[in-house]
Amino acid sequence: MIATDDVFLAGCPSRTVLEHVTSKWGLLLLIALSEGEQRWSTLRRRADGISEKMLAQTLKTLERDGLVSRQAQAIIPPRVDYSLTDRGHELSALLVPLAAWAIQNAQDIIAGQNSTAT
Repeated sequence: MIATDDVFLAGCPSRTVLEHVTSKWGLLLLIALSEGEQRWSTLRRRADGISEKMLAQTLKTLERDGLVSRQAQAIIPPRVDYSLTDRGHELSALLVPLAAWAIQNAQDIIAGQNSTAT
């Protein structure tokens, strides 16, 4: 078992990784890419509400982290495909159940928030 105590330290590098993969857009893009290689426009449609700037920024971050691979094809019009790396696949296998849990419990959680707000 891996000790998680270091994550509580301010300088722990895992905090940066957690910030990238648990951000709203990072999480959604990793889950979308768990379904296979996708183009920019497909990812933009899948992550409803994401701006072009945020999509570009998040994909660059995930690529820099070694979780996403970018494949540019020299055709006209230009085409860029994104896919998960091996490490990205390993991570998405953990994130998909988290998202499924959130979907399954969201209505009850929101209802609970609304009932305590009154």
